[in-house]
Amino acid sequence: MSLIENLSPRLARHPKRVVLPEGADPRILQAARQFATRRLGVPILLGDRSQIKETAARLDLRLDGIRIIEPARSEEIDKFVPLFQGLRRFSGLRDKEVRDYLEDNNYFAAMMMATGGADAALSGATRTASSAIRPFLQILPRIEGVNTISSINILDTGNPALGTDGILFLADCGVIPEPTQEQLADIAINTAGIAQHLTNVPPRVAMLSYSTKSPTSKNPNVNKMKAATALAQAKATERLLDATFDGELQVDAALDPSTAATKKVESSVGGRANVLIFPDLNCGNIALKLAQLVSGTRSYGQILTGFAKPVAEISRGSSAHDIFGTLVIVAAQAVDRNYLYPVVDPDTGQPVDL
Repeated sequence: MSLIENLSPRLARHPKRVVLPEGADPRILQAARQFATRRLGVPILLGDRSQIKETAARLDLRLDGIRIIEPARSEEIDKFVPLFQGLRRFSGLRDKEVRDYLEDNNYFAAMMMATGGADAALSGATRTASSAIRPFLQILPRIEGVNTISSINILDTGNPALGTDGILFLADCGVIPEPTQEQLADIAINTAGIAQHLTNVPPRVAMLSYSTKSPTSKNPNVNKMKAATALAQAKATERLLDATFDGELQVDAALDPSTAATKKVESSVGGRANVLIFPDLNCGNIALKLAQLVSGTRSYGQILTGFAKPVAEISRGSSAHDIFGTLVIVAAQAVDRNYLYPVVDPDTGQPVDL
């Protein structure tokens, strides 16, 4: 069963509100319609109401179960103005200047998230990554103890021998060009936490490099991955995260059991990794695009990590199907893992109240 097929019925039992700043985009509308039809929650489309309705009519899409907000005409903007001015970055702005910000759909969406008006957000269908992410970086709080905002892409390979029933979590493929060892450790921890939340399987995290367990390497990039591995394992222990980290590993030693055995990788990560952490953005982005184009593997994301609430920033080339899958994933992040995967009493078959 694919990740989306697995999460959808669980999300339907705990539906969430997802705000979509690019509400008039045809792909966003198609994904929102599917999300609402499956009763996974309420899509909140931001944009010009008449334009959204015209696009929906042209696509023969119903809008029942979907909320539409025009930020410039919304009553909520009056409530947002003083809250926005209360943010240190914007404290010196006059009301008119604040309203100019809040009439931008992404800033309005970030304020909806910050004030509890939405449970998750998805942006990027028509905007560059930097402009889509910036309002969330400026407004949303971070997870306590996390300084690094990074991204995850999820590959649904269809090959049950890979990762967790064919699911692989890749990071960072979209945000930090040259991460330090401390940032790599944060990326690994954040990715592992989300992987566990979405699959309920202990993460097996491979810290990737061009070598495997080299005892003599003096290359700073290799040594950075070794140091990041130790840091991530220490942080996981501190946070009581049930995850295993190993590195440095080549990708074949991380994913293929026979190669792992040949290269004497003795940890549970060897040949069985379900989380792959790349040494830099070049490696991560190239590997992701190669997997998508050469193998046709379905990809979802990018899911942004480090924020206190779930945010996704999709590629401008995403299809409606890709967007729907990412919608399911980002909304499922807002559901407590104990609700997504309740503990079942083996005698009664009923969920155990934790």
